[in-house]
Amino acid sequence: MSSEDPSSDALDRHHIAILAALQADARLSNAELAQRIGLSAAPTWRRVKWLEDRGYITGYRAEIDRRKLGLGVLAFVRLDAERSAGAATKPLEDAIRRLPEVIACHYISGTGTFELQVMVTDLDAFSRFSIDTLLNLPNVKDIHTSFSLGEVKASGMLPLGHLVG
Repeated sequence: MSSEDPSSDALDRHHIAILAALQADARLSNAELAQRIGLSAAPTWRRVKWLEDRGYITGYRAEIDRRKLGLGVLAFVRLDAERSAGAATKPLEDAIRRLPEVIACHYISGTGTFELQVMVTDLDAFSRFSIDTLLNLPNVKDIHTSFSLGEVKASGMLPLGHLVG
């Protein structure tokens, strides 16, 4: 959707500026966004819609302070799974997706199968969650946990510097 080729799938400087501005503040009105990126409102709206339609923007959400909600424990859990076959992890993946306490899950290299980020109210709640839930998930062999002692940086903003050409 560059000005030269409206059918192009390439990101131009305005797309990148929109992504940066919306990552910083997704509550911007279209008029405010247009002013920040240096376009008028109509082309800005079309570009945002184009970014949404092509999956660059996948949603909008509020950042919530977990501590204000009583979620005082952030745990990083390396989960080892039985891997007799690739399909053996499918039921485990499905079960993990249904756990609201698991806010992120990644396949990892090295030791372990998955790395989970888990949020709960306190250490007692984590103990119950790990024993009653995690260890009873399908094909779980073992879990290893580290706890966050303090956040240095917690941002959902993606780096965009490599897109500027």
